[in-house]
Amino acid sequence: MKDHTDIHAQMRDLGARAKAAAAELAFVPPAAKTKALDAAADAVWARRADILAANEKDMAFGRDKGLSAAMLDRLLLDEDRIQNIVDGLRAIAAQDDPVGQIITEWDRPTGLQIKRVRTPLGVIGVIYESRPNVTADAGALCLKAGNAVILRGGSESFHSSGAIHACLVAGLKAAGLPEDGILRVPTRDREAVAEMLTMTDTIDVIVPRGGKGLVGLVQREARVPVFAHLEGIVHVYADASADPVKALKVALNAKTRRTGICGAAECLLIHRDVLDTIGQGLIKALMDAGVEVRGDETLQKIDGVVAASADDWGCEHLDMIISAKVVGDVDGAIAHIREFGSNHTDCIIAEDEQTVGRFFARLDSAILMHNASTQFADGSEFGMGAEIGIATGKMHARGPVGAEQLTSFKYLVTGDGTVRT
Repeated sequence: MKDHTDIHAQMRDLGARAKAAAAELAFVPPAAKTKALDAAADAVWARRADILAANEKDMAFGRDKGLSAAMLDRLLLDEDRIQNIVDGLRAIAAQDDPVGQIITEWDRPTGLQIKRVRTPLGVIGVIYESRPNVTADAGALCLKAGNAVILRGGSESFHSSGAIHACLVAGLKAAGLPEDGILRVPTRDREAVAEMLTMTDTIDVIVPRGGKGLVGLVQREARVPVFAHLEGIVHVYADASADPVKALKVALNAKTRRTGICGAAECLLIHRDVLDTIGQGLIKALMDAGVEVRGDETLQKIDGVVAASADDWGCEHLDMIISAKVVGDVDGAIAHIREFGSNHTDCIIAEDEQTVGRFFARLDSAILMHNASTQFADGSEFGMGAEIGIATGKMHARGPVGAEQLTSFKYLVTGDGTVRT
């Protein structure tokens, strides 16, 4: 019989330590946070051999577990990806500090002067799956916003995340900041996740980053507020007014650049008027690139296209697979996306401005794109340096969650012996 007593005590201890650290981090000078992140970047590069060795343990674990090629790609680290982690840490370090920023200010006839300023959220719990770079991104962004963080990575990335976390702690130590400011759950036991979801006394918000199963579990079970990062059921719609060259470039990149990320295209919608021109060219180019196209009845007439099942609509394949369908017009595309999308990222390829405006106005995905690859659905590509995830909910944070989105605000009200009559 499994004994959860130690997990419960361990998680409560992590929560108490994070809360104490958050009280200190809320008002540390920006320069100290910058120093910590730059030192962490130095540590990641200096310890890259150790990180790669830890990652090889995780890759072996993942292969034994039977992870798909796309999931193994999400897990893999090499020197280039470690360099990207280093660059991400330095980019966050170089950003303006959001804490204390004046959002707006105004004067009242009563003589009061009021400011709304950014303030840290407190303690953030981040629960994520395979990608070990999330350890660095999440830890750095939470620190930049003056928060403490408890990181719970996936079982697949256990060793890699541990090695990267050690570098973040080294950065905190170098800057003289509380080492408990970035904590990591040191167990693969899933009971730790269940504990995090109920730690209302010490965790202020949970950020889940992963597949539908993980996010659904967190949304169902959490008593702590959640910034939902739902699955990326990403659509690309090729309109009748689409430029053929742009359509080919965008659709291919959106699907094939990296299939295992949340911004990868999962469904291609084609206007019926360009099926014989743009549409067939797109389908054949995708298949030539090694993508399995699962099409509706119309597209099944193209040699090589396999029949789409009901489950293929609204499916996050995260692989070299794309669902494809012919629609009557932009409204047909909008209706399909409303039914099967996840409010993450959707794209229209079109030259007609009115059609683009209709697509943008009638869909409410966190990110809508026009003639641009959905692979740009990434905080670093939005100029945020990095992001914890793409929030698909509508409360507080939406779209890429960077340092600014990890703050709340408070009102500073100043008078001069002012009293209310």
